[in-house]
Amino acid sequence: KILKILKILKILKMEKKMNKEIITKHCYANSSAQKLRLISNLIKGKNAIKALEILKYNSKKASNLIKKVLKSAISNFKIYNINTNVKLLYIKKIFIDEGSRSKRIFPRAKGKTDYILKRTSHINIILSDN
Repeated sequence: KILKILKILKILKMEKKMNKEIITKHCYANSSAQKLRLISNLIKGKNAIKALEILKYNSKKASNLIKKVLKSAISNFKIYNINTNVKLLYIKKIFIDEGSRSKRIFPRAKGKTDYILKRTSHINIILSDN
């Protein structure tokens, strides 16, 4: 009986310690940080469900990348915080960092070459329910 009580107390302590924030990252997304920041500024501080609707009707490639990360963040929040309502979630922070760049050769006239920088970026989303 004592062991059962201890297990119940341990579960209750874990529920109190449950994070009400979830951080989701997508590293090396194949888009420049400048293009992603245009879309991230549209949804910063908004409700997560409304942000998904905004991203759904945006035709840019960057909105599709951010939408995938946001969906992943919502599903992660459901897994780790079972008793909370998903409709109360909002985007606490969203920030886009520059990733690595790779060079590609672009042939030009008279045997010359130019370089194309293929830029990547890191998408970080922090969801909270407070």
